[in-house]
Amino acid sequence: MPHAVSLLRAARLARSTKPFLARGGFKRERCADCRLVPSHCMCALRPSVATRAGVCLLMADIEPLKPTNTGWLIADVVADTFAFGWARTETDPALLTLLGDPQWQPYVVFPGQYAAPERVVRTVQPPASLRGDADKRPLFILLDATWSEARKMFRRSPYLDPLPVLSLEPDQISQYKLRRSGRDDHFCTSEVAALCMNLAGEHVAEQTLEAYLAVFTHHYLHAKNQQPVAWDGPAHRRLRAATEERPVEPAEPVRYA
Repeated sequence: MPHAVSLLRAARLARSTKPFLARGGFKRERCADCRLVPSHCMCALRPSVATRAGVCLLMADIEPLKPTNTGWLIADVVADTFAFGWARTETDPALLTLLGDPQWQPYVVFPGQYAAPERVVRTVQPPASLRGDADKRPLFILLDATWSEARKMFRRSPYLDPLPVLSLEPDQISQYKLRRSGRDDHFCTSEVAALCMNLAGEHVAEQTLEAYLAVFTHHYLHAKNQQPVAWDGPAHRRLRAATEERPVEPAEPVRYA
């Protein structure tokens, strides 16, 4: 069944007047699901982890079309992943419904220096299983865009203004290799999701996202350089280790359409 990001991509393609050509990417046929050439397809490796936390992706206009986008990886791993296209002049009503759903506690994930101090938080509540109650589930809102686009989205989305801003303070540098950035403290969307899952106590999801990104990077770069996949290499072994113990699958997720 298509997940939220693939549905958003299909809707964006339906509005396109010309084919999207990824800058610097390979021009061969791609798998519709993993965006890799068939010889390097990684669909058979797709993991799924039961989580109490959810992810809401606000995606810049062409972000779902980019083959290097890592929001896809989050939607593959985390069942309760929601994806919406961002526009300055209009807001998807389904997004507002999601943000108002009483089961969720939304957090806008963004550097704290860009928000009023009273909005900034640096921790989230642990899973209910560790508290013995049934408080709201954390919903991490990630602005999936270039850094300049993300700052504009943060400033021009008034429906986000009442929400707490989760400011991450990672003690590592980004391992993302598929797009260039001049700063080591700029993380790709999948890495940000892994950091959020760590704060929420979702360590299986955290480790799976990290390992899945490494596998995707391996497949993408080897396809680009026309090299075979090392199926028993470090990246694939790490993913297998991360998914050896799976929690019980959750109930059917709530759909917002």
